[in-house]
Amino acid sequence: MSEHQNNEELRGSSNMISEMEPNEQQLVSLVEVEDAELARNATQSKSQGQLIRRRFVHHKPAIISAIILVFITVVAFTSIGFAGIPGWWNQSYVKSGTIVNGGVPTLSLLPTWLGGSGIAFGAHPFGQDSTGKDYFALVMRGTQKSIIIAVVVGAVATVIGAIVGALAGYFRGWVDEVLMRITDLFIVIPLLVLAAVLAQMVGNKSGSIFALAFVLGILTWTGLARLVRGEILSLREREYVAAAQAMGSTTSRVIFKHLLPNTVGVIVVNATFAIAGAILLETSLSYLGFGVQAPETSLGLLISEYQNAFTSRPWLFWWPGMIIVAIALSVNFLGDGLRDAFDPRQTSKAKRRKKKELA
Repeated sequence: MSEHQNNEELRGSSNMISEMEPNEQQLVSLVEVEDAELARNATQSKSQGQLIRRRFVHHKPAIISAIILVFITVVAFTSIGFAGIPGWWNQSYVKSGTIVNGGVPTLSLLPTWLGGSGIAFGAHPFGQDSTGKDYFALVMRGTQKSIIIAVVVGAVATVIGAIVGALAGYFRGWVDEVLMRITDLFIVIPLLVLAAVLAQMVGNKSGSIFALAFVLGILTWTGLARLVRGEILSLREREYVAAAQAMGSTTSRVIFKHLLPNTVGVIVVNATFAIAGAILLETSLSYLGFGVQAPETSLGLLISEYQNAFTSRPWLFWWPGMIIVAIALSVNFLGDGLRDAFDPRQTSKAKRRKKKELA
């Protein structure tokens, strides 16, 4: 019965359309098309997380950078082992050995049909240092330490910056003035000089890379604090914040439950940039002798120790340098992808560019 009624309604609507003028028929057709488009979009609506994930996946440089970063991290932590867990690489970064063929790298990536030696990894793919240590193991050990320092620095700087920015933006008044003046003081003092002094003091006392990372973290939070403060200043005027305050929510609940979660885009993006900056800062400090100290090692310390071998054995300089560049660029591109994914305006910009290209 219902199917018969639907058919009758369709016949009636088609008869009505046929009796209309051509312009009216075209207008009705356009309205029907738009209604169908709206209905389809309503059934295919996506959550905020799905939209962010979709925009990030479509950012090809970020995806490629994420793959490179994961590959470097996995190889570094599985090759020589970590925290007592043995790795798959049979050479040690501690034991010296007999120098073979002048310590030249045995890694070959050029096929024989192109005039190379063929695809081969060899016993010492990155070569050997002056004492006969396997340089691949040494570089992987340095990569481990540099990644750990960068992640800890990024975490510490993110936590401090988010809390300081949230408190300054929410309370305003004298709290904002005090916190922002402290932030300005950290910004005015040259970062490298202050980091070198504090890192040297902490390094001589503890010798721990975690202590060094914590010191660098408490020096690099200022940029995020200013950004979070700006976001909180605008968010605190929203209706849901006023509603939470009217319902008797505590200050800490309003800040950590309602305000900070809405700044997660800014926080995540700047956390990635903090990690990239920490890699370069640690490299600079270790190169100058104020960062990681022996017997520990890092990529920056390896460059510093073997800088004199640049002309005679350049691979001792290039391998850690190339990994530093690869990690820093990968994290930066990853941050760009996250920024575009969390920024909803990027979708409309992309659509406008596509329409211009089609036009």
